[in-house]
Amino acid sequence: MSSSSKVSCDVVVIGGGAAGLMAAVAASKRGRRVILIEHTSKIGEKIRISGGGRCNFTNLFASPKNYICNNKHFIKSALARYTQHDFIKLVESYDIAYHEKTLGQLFCDGSSKQIINMMLSECQKGQVDVRPNCSVESIEKNDRFVLATSDGIIEANSVVIATGGLSIPQIGASDFGYKIARQFGMKVLATQPALVPLKVDNPKLVMCAKLSGVSQDSLVTYKGAQFRENILFTHRGLSGPAILQISSYLEKFSQTEILINLLPDMDLKQEFITHKNSKQTVANFLKNYLPSRLVEAMATADFDRSITDLKNSILLNIADSLHQFRVPINGSEGYQKAEVTIGGIDTDELSSKTMESKKIPGLFFIGEVVDVTGWLGGYNFQWAWSSGYVAGQYC
Repeated sequence: MSSSSKVSCDVVVIGGGAAGLMAAVAASKRGRRVILIEHTSKIGEKIRISGGGRCNFTNLFASPKNYICNNKHFIKSALARYTQHDFIKLVESYDIAYHEKTLGQLFCDGSSKQIINMMLSECQKGQVDVRPNCSVESIEKNDRFVLATSDGIIEANSVVIATGGLSIPQIGASDFGYKIARQFGMKVLATQPALVPLKVDNPKLVMCAKLSGVSQDSLVTYKGAQFRENILFTHRGLSGPAILQISSYLEKFSQTEILINLLPDMDLKQEFITHKNSKQTVANFLKNYLPSRLVEAMATADFDRSITDLKNSILLNIADSLHQFRVPINGSEGYQKAEVTIGGIDTDELSSKTMESKKIPGLFFIGEVVDVTGWLGGYNFQWAWSSGYVAGQYC
């Protein structure tokens, strides 16, 4: 299309990810003429790469408690009106085989491309005009919205911003949505990477680097937040599901500390008391419950002595060091490695029922660009589907 051309429609959805696709589909089912714009060459790229290419498309247990938001009530309406079961029905209607992994996480048996193709097929049914490689240069509002794009001028009654956060810039993430919100006088909360691996301070860093590749089922705590899943030691610090989860709760990534219980299923103090007469060394005893490399990395001189030879006070200190393994955090691996972005469009600026701006009629914000962050495990996709669906009912 030449840059001098001009088209008119009811709704422009900006952002061809999960939320944008769902909004376009939902609006088109109401008979709205929808143009879906994506500035990269690929629609649904975050869907494609998620879940190791199998897309953890929702979670059986999705509920408002699995989300972080400055206003914890904001998310209730959208999640109730388009639930995980609604999305599962759509997946099943396309005969896409899926399975549950741990903790209610649902993945495609085949490829994440099945989810993208399903959403594009729904767009086709609704005659959505899907435009990859189309960038928006400016948005103005007079009686209607006027968008200057690389495809020419587009006029619309409603604009839905579904441009995501800052995470994974290598697939096209940008601050576009925040810029538009600010342009229209809306408040944007500070952002930081979330669901992200953490860097640690010395001397713990030396230990983590030595243990790189070792995984351990653990209970990770920071203030009131607590997650029980695997942790993974890396050359730079810590990763793994429990670490990614807790990362979303850190107010900052420096001069802070997390607490890790490396043996959440047992009371090591009690075990030492029970086995007080054992001639087994502490190290060999612990290797029944922990990876050998981890025991060796945490060992003090006392680990080479038998349980029976050690004072109770020393055994209790060893138990404490494993149940309350304190790790000083010194940064994160940033937006490059973060699965999502915390912060964004202040939910006080939006109607929880419609996702429409309270200040600018016809302007909607959905998905990750909004200050709503889900846990790891399909929750962020569910927020995308739910928020996209409700916006699609009103745009």
